[in-house]
Amino acid sequence: MKILKIIHGYPPDYNAGSEVYSQSICNELSKKHSVFIFTREENPYTADHKIVREVRENMVFYISNKAREKDGYRHLDLDEKFRDIVTEIQPDVAHIGHLNHLSTGFVGVLKGMSIPIVYTLHDFWLMCPRGQFLQINFGNPAFHQLCTGQENHKCAVNCYNRYFSGKSIDKERDEKYWEQWVESRMEETRSVRDAVDLFIAPSRYLIHRFITDFEMPQEKIIYLDYGFPLHYLSPTEESAQRETFVFGYIGTHIPSKGIDLLIQAFKQINQKARLMIWGRENGQSTKNLKKMANGSLNPIVFCGEYINTNLAKEVFSKVDCIVVPSVWGENSPLVIHEAQACGIPVITADFGGMSEYVKHQENGLLFTHRNKDDLAKQMIFAISHPNEMKSMGKRGYLHGDSVPDIETHCRELERIYHKIINEKS
Repeated sequence: MKILKIIHGYPPDYNAGSEVYSQSICNELSKKHSVFIFTREENPYTADHKIVREVRENMVFYISNKAREKDGYRHLDLDEKFRDIVTEIQPDVAHIGHLNHLSTGFVGVLKGMSIPIVYTLHDFWLMCPRGQFLQINFGNPAFHQLCTGQENHKCAVNCYNRYFSGKSIDKERDEKYWEQWVESRMEETRSVRDAVDLFIAPSRYLIHRFITDFEMPQEKIIYLDYGFPLHYLSPTEESAQRETFVFGYIGTHIPSKGIDLLIQAFKQINQKARLMIWGRENGQSTKNLKKMANGSLNPIVFCGEYINTNLAKEVFSKVDCIVVPSVWGENSPLVIHEAQACGIPVITADFGGMSEYVKHQENGLLFTHRNKDDLAKQMIFAISHPNEMKSMGKRGYLHGDSVPDIETHCRELERIYHKIINEKS
């Protein structure tokens, strides 16, 4: 089978959840199938949408340059280059992971060529122009507020007012322009919804949101949790009880991940503890998180980037608990599954798909979403009950015997591909 995987970034350049998951399934599927990957890079020294072709590990990569584009969604010149590539490949199925930084027009190209389309949802990008239902609120002290639902005018004034001229006389004109822009953008993503053959969601929360808020037909969306290469995700040998309880954070250093909330909560703790923060440093964001960490009674250590294949040894063996403090509605965080596979308990928010995989005082702890005081309370509980936390970690994944392995997961993907191919033939 020829499989075309479309994803807006790919390791090692991009290491967020959707990119890491895409790498995992591509590596596994390429053992039996021909896998082609269309992705992006950001090279400011070359032309927009220039395509670079590379062969890596028996897979063919087509890499589009997207160094300057930020809020666009449809790019006709890129669509034509994509059409040429698809015509050359003639894939049996296309599996989309994300179209942000690429082009929504890809779906029309595939549909016009009668190629079956599967789309794994990783966030809300199709139903929210910014992807996470977090408002920018430029100029408003209440920034990064949760959004309850997409509305064209609300998007314009709460998320795109950063592009307004700044002159009060132009305010009405600017609002109307961006409201119309959002309207056109949403019409485009609804056409994507209609053209895709099948959507996959890794959490039931995500399914519910797409059905209720985006009019997704129930028959077009199914639940399938992520799969993981478990050969490098296994419990490490138990060591003697640490004198100091160690919390860990793993992930990108961006506001939606709530690292600032975690630091604020940790700074409230008077008991002996340690916080280790892993992830690629992100310029001013990381710089200001480090400033925020100053003055903590207990050490906060920034550990830099990690390699996924070394997670168990280099990260999980050094912590007693992982904290996932995201301030948006995460759907199915990879780090929760990875920690559970290694027998590490998780503290996370009682919201979105996060609470779908962690049950309070069963395999971890839940805190009130976006509430630093309640997060501090749960962290203090963890410090005071290390043996109970260790027992919670051993309970791991609550949706089956173990975290889904990548081999079984890809067999299910193959079944889905064949089903869609047969229905289209």
